[in-house]
Amino acid sequence: MKDAFGAPQSLLVLGGTSEIALATARRLIALRTRRVWLAGRPSPALESAAAELRGRGADVRTVDFDALDSASHEVALGKVFAEGDIDVVLMAFGVLGDQARDEEEPMAAVRVAQTNYTGAVSAGLVCAGALQAQGHGSLVVLSSVAGERARRADFIYGSSKAGLDAFAQGLGDALQGTGVQVLVVRPGFVRTRHTAGRPEQPFATGPEEVAEAVVTGLRRRSETVWVPGSLRVVMAALRHVPRPLFRRLPV
Repeated sequence: MKDAFGAPQSLLVLGGTSEIALATARRLIALRTRRVWLAGRPSPALESAAAELRGRGADVRTVDFDALDSASHEVALGKVFAEGDIDVVLMAFGVLGDQARDEEEPMAAVRVAQTNYTGAVSAGLVCAGALQAQGHGSLVVLSSVAGERARRADFIYGSSKAGLDAFAQGLGDALQGTGVQVLVVRPGFVRTRHTAGRPEQPFATGPEEVAEAVVTGLRRRSETVWVPGSLRVVMAALRHVPRPLFRRLPV
């Protein structure tokens, strides 16, 4: 349960090596979150992330989780919730893919869609059900501005995020009145190891800026946050640009 100041005491991260997720975990630990689960495929990186967060004073445990293995989600995540209530679930897993390669190799494109969308649908529904059974908690879903409107440069990734975003919005509506908050986070280009070497886009941010927006959104019980916030206005305008003109824009 959250403490008397409204700060979450427990956190479950799906995608336990995500730089955005770990930046968020550090901020929540600084706000007195004391129990953290990092879910991901077993790896030295996952163990290193857990050790680093333990050094900040949290009780950190890891759990095997594979976004592509939807059949395992109910059992894997059920074990976490069986250990105690979770105040915040952060869904931070996903892949960018390689647009040029994925257009040539349809199964590679399917892997992007299965990771970012169908894996999230499965895990999201399992976590939503557990949070609803608790009667409280927040589900934070890392979407992307790429899901707002398809771009030639990354339409495979963008389409997977569009599906995820629509799913999260609908799930939030379905959970109204249950005590469970669904927060959709729409960052623009984020400087991480996954985007290293890619051309930087306008309104670029870093993991710390996204983490700050997540914590603020949780405190305000927001339904949607954009990172940076100015993207909300930009995308409101771009959404209505005719396609022939949109294709020519440097976005």
